[in-house]
Amino acid sequence: MTNILLTGGRAPATLELARAFHRAGHIVFMAESLHGHLSEPSNTIKKNFFVPPPRQKTRAFIDALKTIIVENKIQLLIPTCEEAFYIAMGREQLPCIVFVEPLKKMNSLHNKWHFVVNAIERDLYAPETMYLLNQDDLLHAFAHWRELVLKPVYSRFAAQTLILPTLKQALHKLTVSSNSPWVAQEYIKGRQICTYSICHDGYITAHTAYSSTITAGEGAAIAFQHMDHLGTFNWVRNFVEKNQFTGQIAFDFIQATDGQVYALECNPRATSGVHLLASHPKFAEAFLNPNMDCITPTSDNSFMLATAMLLYGLPQSLKNKQLMQWIKTFFTSSDVILDFKDPMPFIMQFKSILAYLSLAGKEKITALEASTFDIEWNGEM
Repeated sequence: MTNILLTGGRAPATLELARAFHRAGHIVFMAESLHGHLSEPSNTIKKNFFVPPPRQKTRAFIDALKTIIVENKIQLLIPTCEEAFYIAMGREQLPCIVFVEPLKKMNSLHNKWHFVVNAIERDLYAPETMYLLNQDDLLHAFAHWRELVLKPVYSRFAAQTLILPTLKQALHKLTVSSNSPWVAQEYIKGRQICTYSICHDGYITAHTAYSSTITAGEGAAIAFQHMDHLGTFNWVRNFVEKNQFTGQIAFDFIQATDGQVYALECNPRATSGVHLLASHPKFAEAFLNPNMDCITPTSDNSFMLATAMLLYGLPQSLKNKQLMQWIKTFFTSSDVILDFKDPMPFIMQFKSILAYLSLAGKEKITALEASTFDIEWNGEM
């Protein structure tokens, strides 16, 4: 039995982790900066702690975690969302095992330019990429490729990504500078595949690959199903081993029509892949035992975020004339939040949604951007 502190309770993946650790007999604590977050009413959590916002009050956030760890005899801290970068910044001050890499290594993965350089230096495939610091760089990218993708060096959920834009659209929408760099990548037509893995010193103890056919916006998967995919697994295994990575790590891939897989970007944190692995009886052990054999999901059942499917997926399917696919997915998938042994997060989930909407109105941002407003990390070192 281990005392485990999770952060990022607003995320469905974190709620899934809390439930999995609780089933395995561990004691779960939660630290969050969002009042009324999704995991707060879960009966799997012994105690919730409200902490200062990591992005706006980093030092106070780290000090609060240190106090929680000492007073509750925490043995393992697992960050789950982008607060992981702020925890990485202060990990040496925290008196327990912290399941995250130092900030320099985390940045080399989260930064979309550094990640591509990292992959290529290790002879792993990634799309041809250019670093954009000014308008001339942007013009050069359009001269080099007929079809391309543009995205900020630091971003999440593909919120600002431009896929196959015209030069006119790019010049209108982008403000590229040394303080706000972007990357341009060659557009590769193919199938998108996501992965999620748990790693210890370069060795993988849990892994899944899944397709993301329905998303909120361009990037955030809201319906997912495990697939056995050797190509992406071999890519991840080589990358993790060569970087001697410890922690949770996820990748977005594109598989080209010739079968070659290219890594588009990396998220060194929890993602929706957690939901596909959580029912495995050894899932919790994958975080605690660095020597266990790598586990994969025990079934190919389909899972979804039902509320997001209604709020984002349904309008998108109507717009794209894919209503039948949405109906099939919705009625054959299990909602990851609904658990009859732990019903309150499902019943109370609109409380956290209202918090996002309120913040979005106040800051004049989208609800999706509001969901990471106080935790997102954009390269601060």
